[in-house]
Amino acid sequence: MQMSGWGRYPVVDAHLLQPRTIEQLTTKLGAHSGQDCIARGLGRSYGDSSLAAEMLGTHYLQHFLNFDEKTGDLSCAAGVSLAEILEVFVPRGWFLSVTPGTKFVTLGGAIASDVHGKNHHVDGCFSEHVSRLKLLLADGHTVDCSRTEHSELFHATCGGMGLTGVIVEATLRLKPIVSSFIQQTLIKAVNLKDALEQFENHADFTYSVAWIDCLATGDQLGRSLLMLGEHAKQGDLHSGHAGKLSIPIEMPSFLLNRYSVQAFNFLYYNKVRKTRSHQYIHYEPFFYPLDGIHDWNRLYGKRGFTQYQCVLPKSAGLEGMSRILKRIAQSKKGSFLAVLKAFGKGNENWLSFPFEGYTLALDFKLDNSLLSLLNELDQIVLDYEGRLYLSKDARMSEALFKQTYPHWERFAALREQTGADKVFNSLQSRRLGL
Repeated sequence: MQMSGWGRYPVVDAHLLQPRTIEQLTTKLGAHSGQDCIARGLGRSYGDSSLAAEMLGTHYLQHFLNFDEKTGDLSCAAGVSLAEILEVFVPRGWFLSVTPGTKFVTLGGAIASDVHGKNHHVDGCFSEHVSRLKLLLADGHTVDCSRTEHSELFHATCGGMGLTGVIVEATLRLKPIVSSFIQQTLIKAVNLKDALEQFENHADFTYSVAWIDCLATGDQLGRSLLMLGEHAKQGDLHSGHAGKLSIPIEMPSFLLNRYSVQAFNFLYYNKVRKTRSHQYIHYEPFFYPLDGIHDWNRLYGKRGFTQYQCVLPKSAGLEGMSRILKRIAQSKKGSFLAVLKAFGKGNENWLSFPFEGYTLALDFKLDNSLLSLLNELDQIVLDYEGRLYLSKDARMSEALFKQTYPHWERFAALREQTGADKVFNSLQSRRLGL
């Protein structure tokens, strides 16, 4: 069958297996054909990290195992989605300690990508709130991993893109809340320098993120809307509802062009009149603004799109991000989904993406000239000792990966030691020389 990631590029012929139990998963792993194999959750990684000749789906591994009301520790199977966790536990006064920009990812996928959210500068990555996980190895055995038990497997698996084995269970800690609403502060930044200063001036906020106009130039380069948030101290406790909007067909790609994106960015930035304003909103539009539009990836047309997400050190933030934004503006290939965030310190996981600095994420419609632009952006990222996010990547070179992920050799050695290199390979791992 034809399969792809969320960006719908690349598209490959693959065989998707859907075991209903861990036992069936183990049996299917033992009977696999010898072709490359990788675990796949809800397919929300953007590129080719969950694509292989054979994919082990975790859709049916979606049961809760245990919850400790005193600590907030939740144990469940890896196929449980963040949406399902929120639906059950928000009404009980609990929220995810870290969440990415979509709730439609599985627990296993969140760990494998070591996802981050709007609170990385305060709470780090998703894995920092995971105390243990159960991993199915290439030889069919399962092992319990934590920071103290099989710690190397734990640090390789968190952020390891499924290349050490199949995560089948995990325990994570939820955070207590008294309301499902967010107190949001919206700040209008006139340019990139202003935006970065606002991040620093408001580092005490738990959540912070900026939408950035990547086509603005001159004194307005990097003008942004900075959104700060805290969990409200009053209000009802109810989870969100499924959005009613959907994109029923692939949109003609010509609709997304420099003029339509420029018009959208102008209107979106200028819809906010005040320099600073406050809103009381449900957590859904704050954390998951696009989840209310089903199949929104169809907006980019038949050829699909790719997301380019990089991180640069804090010391290089203004200069490096300015170079990137200037080059994008010159190319006229702007994105209306452009997000800027501040990162705190990195963690001990071998392939985890974040380190202290700033991260910029942009969606680009695929066309014949895009890859040459992205190659230029790669060089800027390399010049400032940054890196790209594996979970969003669809075209990074092996050379760039090995220059920017210093623990890759240690990771490759562990894969060889456990036999994972003979079984668990994705299109991405082949491309990156893993």
